[in-house]
Amino acid sequence: MIRALAVTCALLALPVTGCSGPSVPSWSPVAAPAAALVADEGAGLKTAIFAGGCFWSVEAVFSQTRGVTDAVSGYHGGTQRSARYDIVTSGMTDHVEAVRVTYDPAIVRYDQLLQLFFSVVADPTSGDRQGPDRGPEYAAALITANGHQRLVAEQYLAQMSASGKWPAPIVTPVVAVRTFYPAEPVHQDFAARNPQHSYIQRWTKPKVEALQRLYPGLYSPASPHG
Repeated sequence: MIRALAVTCALLALPVTGCSGPSVPSWSPVAAPAAALVADEGAGLKTAIFAGGCFWSVEAVFSQTRGVTDAVSGYHGGTQRSARYDIVTSGMTDHVEAVRVTYDPAIVRYDQLLQLFFSVVADPTSGDRQGPDRGPEYAAALITANGHQRLVAEQYLAQMSASGKWPAPIVTPVVAVRTFYPAEPVHQDFAARNPQHSYIQRWTKPKVEALQRLYPGLYSPASPHG
């Protein structure tokens, strides 16, 4: 009932009420360690896909990350036929909500994107839940485009586990890329276009503010989409 209300309100761009009850834990950033293995990606733009709960927040953070030239909300893991918001949010597909990030490694490397992702976006100890969003479609995952990204991601997760910064086991998987399906236009740049939306105010805005506070050198006040 609560999730159905959230879906309906989101699609109509109306304020969501009653979506985050007192049982939802408060969110706070974690200063994830700098990666011991620095990504060596060569010249030219690269892409990576990140799943970390509602794609509104993931996209908003990466859209304001310096060196990111594009961030697109979408669906990953399932079929083209099921790549629709109303179907994905039923939790009955193989899709996760995800964001395809295009970035310039001369400005921001993949390992740095991993660090800020786990600092201000996703809880790596949570399975099918991120903040108020519950269900397999909200699972966190690192969706890698190539073998080097996979190596960097796997070693970084191992480093995170050894750091002791998280009190519970880290469960975020590394997943080989499959077809990414961009989400409906209403979900693109959602936070920028709907800054007063209750979800954006409660969950997304603090993450963008944490990006600016923890990584001022990687924060950009301008979205790549203008």
